[in-house]
Amino acid sequence: MASKTYKDQVDQENIQKLRNLLNSMPAFCGTYFRSLEATKSTRTRLSYAYDLNLFFSFLKDKNPAIAAMDLRHLPIDVLDQLSPIDIEEYLSYLQSYDKNGVTRTNKDHGILRKLSALRSMFQYFFKKGMIQSDISARVEVPKLHTKNIVRLDPDEVATMLDLVESGEKLTPAQLRNHAKTKLRDVAIVTLLLGTGIRVSECVGLNLTDIDFKNNKIRVVRKGGNEDIVYFSEEVAHALSDYLELDRANLQPAPGHEDAVFISLKNQRLTVRSVERLVKKYASNVTTLKKITPHKLRSTYGTNLYRETGDIYLVADVLGHTDVNTTKKHYAAIQEDRKRSAANVVKLREP
Repeated sequence: MASKTYKDQVDQENIQKLRNLLNSMPAFCGTYFRSLEATKSTRTRLSYAYDLNLFFSFLKDKNPAIAAMDLRHLPIDVLDQLSPIDIEEYLSYLQSYDKNGVTRTNKDHGILRKLSALRSMFQYFFKKGMIQSDISARVEVPKLHTKNIVRLDPDEVATMLDLVESGEKLTPAQLRNHAKTKLRDVAIVTLLLGTGIRVSECVGLNLTDIDFKNNKIRVVRKGGNEDIVYFSEEVAHALSDYLELDRANLQPAPGHEDAVFISLKNQRLTVRSVERLVKKYASNVTTLKKITPHKLRSTYGTNLYRETGDIYLVADVLGHTDVNTTKKHYAAIQEDRKRSAANVVKLREP
C-alpha cells in the first residue's frame, strides 16, 4: 500500500476537525458542508466551519429568541426569522470580541471572509428551497482598503540569508538550536525566496520530489494539483548541502521518513514551524515590515515581475489559477511600468 502524502495527512486531520466542529453546530449545517466536498478543499471547508460556528455562537449569546435553544437542534427555519440587521450586528461584533478570555479582532479582510462564508450557506439553502429568502444578499459588503505589497528589498534579502547562516543577533537559547538547524533553515529560506512556493508546498516536499539533474521540484498546489517548479543553482546548492550534510544523518520518526524538512523532534516540519522560523530571522532584518513566509513569496513574485514584465509567467510560476489574482497583487508595479513607458517613445529628436 502506498504511503500517505503530506496532503492526504492534512486532509484527514482537517476532516476530523470539521466533524468535531459540526457536532456543536446546527444539524442542518451537515447538509451544507456535504455539498462543498466536490468543490472546496478540506482547508476551505474547515475555515468556513470555524466562521459559521462563530456566527451561531454569536446568535445564541446575543439573540434572545435563540438563547434558550440547543444549537445542535436549532431548526433551519430560524434562518428565515433573521434579518439583514442581525448579520450587520454580527459583522460589527467581529471587529472586537472576547473568546475564552482572549480579545480577538478582525480587520476588513477577516470580516469579508466571514461574510462570504455566511453568504455561501444562505445561498445554498435558498437555492435548495430550504429557506424562504436569502437575507445575506441584502447586507453591504465591507469596503476593502488596498495595501502595498510587503516584501524584502534586495539588501534585506541578502541580510536575511547572512543572518540565517551566521546566527548573528539570535538569543543564546536560539543559538543552541541554530547549530543543529542552520543548514535546514538556510535551505528553507533560500527555497522560499528563490522559487516563491507556498509554505504548505515547502513543508509538503518529499525526498522523491526533488530532481537535481534538472533543478526542479514537484509540489502539490492549493487545489491538490501537482506542478513542477524550477530552481536556480543557488537554491540547488542550499538544498544539496542540507540533504547531504544534515538530512542524510537524521532518523525520522515513523510516518515521516519521506519528508525533506525535519524538525528537532524528527518529524515533518509544520506550516506553523516555518512561520516561526521566518519570523525569528526576519525580526533581526527589519522592524518596519511584518515578514512572513507569504511575504517571501511576494518578494520572489515582485522580483520575477520586475525582471521579466510577464504577468502571465509570474502567475504560472506562483501557481495562480487566475491571472487576475496576480494582477491584483502586483498592480502597483504594473502601474510603474506603464508610467515609465510614457518617456520611452520619442516623437522627435530634441
